[in-house]
Amino acid sequence: MEILIIIIGVILDRITKLWAMTLKGKEGIVIIKNFFAFEYLENRGAAFGIFQGRIALLTIFTIVVLCIMGYLIYRYRKESKFMSVALSLIISGAIGNLYDRVFYKYVVDFILVHYKDVYYFPTFNVADILVCVGTFLLCIAILKEGKNE
Repeated sequence: MEILIIIIGVILDRITKLWAMTLKGKEGIVIIKNFFAFEYLENRGAAFGIFQGRIALLTIFTIVVLCIMGYLIYRYRKESKFMSVALSLIISGAIGNLYDRVFYKYVVDFILVHYKDVYYFPTFNVADILVCVGTFLLCIAILKEGKNE
């Protein structure tokens, strides 16, 4: 099941990023005026734009995280399906952004959430969503395990 989650996550991320690349050089697509749009962005850093231009560092860090997450799935697979699903989501998102860093030297972001011109949340992508949801579920799994002990 974990492999299927990872494959589906990576494919979904790739398809959406390939679509987003068609927006390059064009005006974004407004979904909800002053709130939600799709707009092409090349992110040469990590979350919230940190570590700009540090592609090698981010690539190595991602590979290390992938190895740790893979080990954790192997370790907890039989004990907690919930934790395995959470880790699989994190892995799929990490692979999606790693692919971009390796092949493009930047990550394709395209989901823009903002409030008028007052506040702009950092532009993100499907891989980022997978990592965030997986991390949230992992926190729940860890808290749940702590209660059971």
